[in-house]
Amino acid sequence: MTRPTYVYDLAALAAHAAAVRAALPERVELLYAVKANPDPGILRTLAEAVHGFEAASRGELDHLATVLPGRRPAAFAGPGKTDADLGAALRAQVGRVHVESTTELGRLAAQARAAGRTVDVLLRVNLPVATPGASLVMGGRASPFGMDPREAIRLADDPPAGIRIRGVHAHLASGLDAVVAASVARGVAQWAVRHLRAEEVNVGGGMSVNYADPDRRFDWHRYGRLLGEVLAEHPTIRLRIEPGRALAVYCGSYLTEVVDVKRSHGQWFVIVAGGTHHLRTPAAKGHSQPFVVVPRGGDGPRTDGGPVTVVGQLCTPKDVLAHTADGPAIAVGDVLVFAMAGAYAWNISHRDFLLHDPPDFRTGDPLLHARRWGR
Repeated sequence: MTRPTYVYDLAALAAHAAAVRAALPERVELLYAVKANPDPGILRTLAEAVHGFEAASRGELDHLATVLPGRRPAAFAGPGKTDADLGAALRAQVGRVHVESTTELGRLAAQARAAGRTVDVLLRVNLPVATPGASLVMGGRASPFGMDPREAIRLADDPPAGIRIRGVHAHLASGLDAVVAASVARGVAQWAVRHLRAEEVNVGGGMSVNYADPDRRFDWHRYGRLLGEVLAEHPTIRLRIEPGRALAVYCGSYLTEVVDVKRSHGQWFVIVAGGTHHLRTPAAKGHSQPFVVVPRGGDGPRTDGGPVTVVGQLCTPKDVLAHTADGPAIAVGDVLVFAMAGAYAWNISHRDFLLHDPPDFRTGDPLLHARRWGR
């Protein structure tokens, strides 16, 4: 049996990233959040389209240095940075360190002075900016992320030696449409210019991705036009955005074979090789992962074309990849191609649970791979 396989369509990724960058105004820098998917092929492909990369751990810094030697990370972020993390950022000559607290700034300043360096910093600020419709809120209320506005103002007024504060980082929420995301950017920029006289404003990522309706995508052209209005209001600043999921999610597919179908208390269950230990996204997000069926003409058991629940091989009822209301009949031996598996999929999965084999990885057209399955 062929192992479950991730297939990354790197040509589609390159085209999508180029279209996103083309939709943005000149003074908006496009970074890729490595946490979304650090696959080397994805990073090398995006290196040609984005302005830079945002790392959120020492491991990501090391990984970027291996995959893209000589390319300095544009930003280093994440809460709870240790002395070792900050030292790694200094050695990597990161463009901007996103500082989360007074303690973190003091640690960074001490290392900068010891190295005879001045480090460029953005203060991550937890601003009270509205984020209606967000699927995940990380700011605007009590949060472990970033610092209170008054603390940021105090630090900007009297930064320690070795630190140059360039502006503000404020990733406040995820799952935002273009209008809300641009409104958040406007609110952050207004605060940063008024209170910190910022020259740079990083508004993070959080662009919406709709797993229930894959064709309903974030409106990058509208977002770009609205960011242009923000820049016109603040002609001295430069904006940065850091999408991860919204750049990479569409390029990846997870292919796996049906190993069994059965009815239980009147419901059809389709059991596939693999499961949420390979593709944790639906369990983490609480949705059904979209998929298509590539029939293989088997003569074994098959569903009747009605509702099914697609599950994996784990010993837990939470190992569910999808529920469907209807669809084609599914037979043992068919291949299911799960779309939108290019971000927060394999890299967030509990891959050692039950110690099943890991998936394979390929590049190209996922449907072509599915039709050649097992050959």
